[in-house]
Amino acid sequence: MTTNKQALVIFSGGQDSTTCLVQAIAQYGQENVKAISFDYGQRHAIELEKAQKIAAELGIPQLVIQTSAITQTTNNALINQDMAIGQQQDDKYPNTFVDGRNALFLLLAANYAKQQGITDIIIGVCEVDFSGYPDCRDVFIKSMNVTLNLAMDYSFNIKTPLMYLTKAEVWKLADELGYLEYIEANTHTCYYGVEGGCKTCPSCLLRNKGLDEYLATRSSSVPVE
Repeated sequence: MTTNKQALVIFSGGQDSTTCLVQAIAQYGQENVKAISFDYGQRHAIELEKAQKIAAELGIPQLVIQTSAITQTTNNALINQDMAIGQQQDDKYPNTFVDGRNALFLLLAANYAKQQGITDIIIGVCEVDFSGYPDCRDVFIKSMNVTLNLAMDYSFNIKTPLMYLTKAEVWKLADELGYLEYIEANTHTCYYGVEGGCKTCPSCLLRNKGLDEYLATRSSSVPVE
């Protein structure tokens, strides 16, 4: 089912954001969806190559914004190549947490969306199977939605379709949308930027565990002839 409304998807080229993108295409119609991506100096910059390839293949206009100035204000394992991924930055968060990243992404996405006459902004954050990042929580998204509406005097609607889904359920959603194999083959998740995934970093482990869990349930539900 499609509508005349438009949507802007914050799009990294990973499993979650690509699932959000194909879902948005199904819900809004291809002609009503745009994507926005961010180059923030991430060591896994290969994700931007994947994002551009996917957007082109799906026929979705994509804006890529340079935000690497964030490297001057924060230090973490997604930006600092000398830092081993997985070490604890403190007692609460892994060192892959980039302070302020989603706040910055949402701010810039809102700027662009308003200029395009778009109210619906879609971001693939989740607080179920995730690394504990505070800016992936529902309370943060709701707070940011209010802040942006007040700051720009505009009725943004930040949508988080994956917020309460496990990784296995995200794969299930991709399958229901007809894109499981496409997302498995074309998206990038690995923090180290290894083509096809390193299989050992926290992001790869989460992705692969979810896929294995979903494929196991899908296989068990297929009737035996």
